[in-house]
Amino acid sequence: MYKDKTIHVVVPAHNESSQIAAVIKSMPSLVDRIIVVDDASKDNTVEIVEGFTGEGERTILIRHEVNQGVGGAIATGYKYARDAGADVAVVMAGDGQMDPADLENIIDPVATGEADYTKGNRLFYGDAWNMIPHHRYLGNSFLSLLTKVASGYWHIADSQSGYTAVSSLVLKRIDLDKIYKRYGMPNDILIKLNEFDFVVRDVHIRPVYNVGEKSGIRLPSVIPKLLWLLFKGFWHRMFFKYVLKDFHPLVFFYTLAFALLCCSLPLMGRLLYVWAVTGDIPDMNALLLSFTLISGLQLLLFGMWFDMDHNKKLK
Repeated sequence: MYKDKTIHVVVPAHNESSQIAAVIKSMPSLVDRIIVVDDASKDNTVEIVEGFTGEGERTILIRHEVNQGVGGAIATGYKYARDAGADVAVVMAGDGQMDPADLENIIDPVATGEADYTKGNRLFYGDAWNMIPHHRYLGNSFLSLLTKVASGYWHIADSQSGYTAVSSLVLKRIDLDKIYKRYGMPNDILIKLNEFDFVVRDVHIRPVYNVGEKSGIRLPSVIPKLLWLLFKGFWHRMFFKYVLKDFHPLVFFYTLAFALLCCSLPLMGRLLYVWAVTGDIPDMNALLLSFTLISGLQLLLFGMWFDMDHNKKLK
C-alpha cells in the first residue's frame, strides 16, 4: 500500500521472456498486486510468469488466447484492478523500460487526490536527448504536439509514454471496452479523459533504453492509423465536450479553420500548376489562396488558444 491506498500494477506482456522476470522482481514492496496480462505470447513468457504465481504470491497471470495489442492488454488489466477494488492502477511494460525508482513519483499525485491520471514524461529528464534514440525523441515530440491538439491536454509533453497511474474513479467512468487496443492507446485515453474533465499530471521520469527490449512497432503501418485516430478523436471531443455537454464557440473556430485550410489545398495546387505551365501567377487564384490560408491559420490559432484556456484547470 501507499498512503493507505491499494496499488495494482498492470504489466502488458507479449514475447517478453528475456525481461519479464526482472520486471516482476524489481517491483517495490508498496505494490499490492502485479497483474501480468500475457497477450498471446509465442515464447515462454507464460511459463516464466507462472513461476511467480501461486498461493500467497502477489503476482497473478491473465492470458489472452488471441493477440489484442498493448491497449487491449492494458484494458484487461484495468478491468481486473477495477473489479478488485484497487485505489490506483499503474501500467509498467513487461520489457523493462520503466524504472521502478520512479513508481512513487508516478502514483503520488493520484494517491493523494491531486490528479486523476499521471503520465511519465521522458523527454525533459536530464540529458534525455542523448539517452533516447534521436528518431524516437523527434517522433515522440511530433506525436505529442498532435496529441496536445487532439486531447486538449496542452501540458502533456510525452504522449507516447506508457508509464501511467490512474484512479479508481477513472476506471469506473471510462468505458474500458472502447479504449483503442493497439499502439495509439495512450493517445486515445487522453482524449477520453479530457471529455470527462479529469485532471492529468505530467511527471518527469528517467528514460530507459537498451536493456534488451525489442520493439514490435512497424511505423509505416502504425503512423497512418495513429494520425487517423487523433483526427477522429479530436472531432469526437469537440462534439461531445463543446456541443453536447456545454457549448463553446471554439467549435466554430476549429470548423471554419478546417474548411478554409481544406479549400487552400486545391487553390494551391491550381496556382502551382498554372505557374509551372504558363509562367504566370493567376491574380484571383493567388488572392483567394491568401484569404483562405491566412484566415484559416488565424482561426486555427484562436481555436487552440480558447481550448488551451478552457482546459488549463486540468493540470
